[in-house]
Amino acid sequence: MSTERRATVSRSTSETKIEVDLSLDCAPGSGVAQVIDVKTGIGFLDHMYTALAKHGGMSLTMKCEGDLWIDDHHTAEDSAIALGEAFKKALGEVRGIRRYGTGYAPLDEALSRAVIDICSRPYCVTDLGLKREKIGDLSTEMIPHVFYSFAIASGCTLHVDVLRGENDHHRSESAFKALALAIRQAIERTGGNDVPSTKGVL
Repeated sequence: MSTERRATVSRSTSETKIEVDLSLDCAPGSGVAQVIDVKTGIGFLDHMYTALAKHGGMSLTMKCEGDLWIDDHHTAEDSAIALGEAFKKALGEVRGIRRYGTGYAPLDEALSRAVIDICSRPYCVTDLGLKREKIGDLSTEMIPHVFYSFAIASGCTLHVDVLRGENDHHRSESAFKALALAIRQAIERTGGNDVPSTKGVL
């Protein structure tokens, strides 16, 4: 039986206190019950992380206490960093996985594409085209920053583009769902034990 890919991360600063428990292998058919419980204090961010875990086939428990009396920045940024750290830790050595993943996800009129490379070369490019200042209590400027923070902390190259859409809620949610599908593909075990790189190491 394959080793369980799971990690727990605690991150505490003067701005946020975060606990993340992440399991990567809870997709339908895995025989592992999927558990998702996200509480960041920002409803729309909870909604996005829940969608990411659900469609990525991951179990995710996240508890965050942040300085929301200032604004949403520290909570959104630090939760994404903690999630990225947990993802990297759970995955372990990049060996015996597909490495690359691509996901397309529609939500009504919106369509997004996400492409990920689990390569230890952190980089992030987003083009979300969001127009509103906020969705619920989450500033829309923080949404690309969440993707960026996750990419840097996890050591992944990430490209997320909203290809079309009129409603910013739909655009954002389709982007997170596209990333979920890309992650699910990239972390899929190949059945081998090779390092998916001509360099022999990642």
